[in-house]
Amino acid sequence: MQVCEKQEASCPQKTRAVTLRIAGEGHVVGEFQALGGPCEVLLDMPDLDIPGREAAHHFVKLAAVEAWRIEAKFSRYNASGIVHQINNAKGQPVVLDEESSALLDFAHSCHQISDGAFDITSGVLRRAWTFDGGNRLPKPATVAALLPQVGWHRANWSRPQLHLPSGMEIDLGGIGKEYAVDQAARQLAAAGIRSALVNFGGDVFALGPRANGESWVVGIDDPNATGRACVRSFPLRHGGLATSGDARRFLKKNGKRYGHILNPKTGWPVRGAPRSVSVKADSCIDAGMLATFAMLKGPDAGVFLKAEGVEHFIIW
Repeated sequence: MQVCEKQEASCPQKTRAVTLRIAGEGHVVGEFQALGGPCEVLLDMPDLDIPGREAAHHFVKLAAVEAWRIEAKFSRYNASGIVHQINNAKGQPVVLDEESSALLDFAHSCHQISDGAFDITSGVLRRAWTFDGGNRLPKPATVAALLPQVGWHRANWSRPQLHLPSGMEIDLGGIGKEYAVDQAARQLAAAGIRSALVNFGGDVFALGPRANGESWVVGIDDPNATGRACVRSFPLRHGGLATSGDARRFLKKNGKRYGHILNPKTGWPVRGAPRSVSVKADSCIDAGMLATFAMLKGPDAGVFLKAEGVEHFIIW
């Protein structure tokens, strides 16, 4: 399996179906679309007769339903979701539920730990940037005009109430997929599954080793041949693995590549950032946080991750 880069979009209702295929003896792969891309759940189940396949489909559906629930609740594209409600509050305070509050607490901690480099209000910069592989750079004045709407320090967050100044927005795309992976894994664990790998667009969590005791093996995508080659494999028995990089979202102008990881203080791509950073951690959301922090460190990504003492892989 190849680790792909994060993407953002809502999953159309018509694509909400789960398919099942047998990848080997006792090895089932359930596939569905969510969170802007392909998702899969790998199960090791020794009995794959008709009742066994029905059980496998049931377990994959548990993960899919959880992914769809989180997508509907936290995607900025969904008019009935909490993020859309916050972004359209026009300066009025919004009271959040327990789950949303916990995610904002996590984002707040990320902002503090990163000295403001991780900022969930920086999504408004997409109005200036379109990372589609083209060569259209925004004008500096266009970026500068958006900066007064960026800055979590401008928000008033007092759990469970959030008050954003009018014109500001939040975007949980930087942590939403990893959170969904962890939550889907929890659903499977609650259903009694002990051997599974959850993979949502390259962000993964291993819920125990394979049935034969061996590790799952996760491949890291080659950013120079994305979707076609792997440059490294990670054995994973339990825990999360997340990758952040610019293989699919970038601009290229006059031979210079501009990755999609933006510095919220300048509105421009982080200078000297790696092409790709992969990190293993106890949870997928922690792995994603560390991978993103490393990208935001630019040329100091390796120094940062070594200091954190986590297993990682960087492509420059």
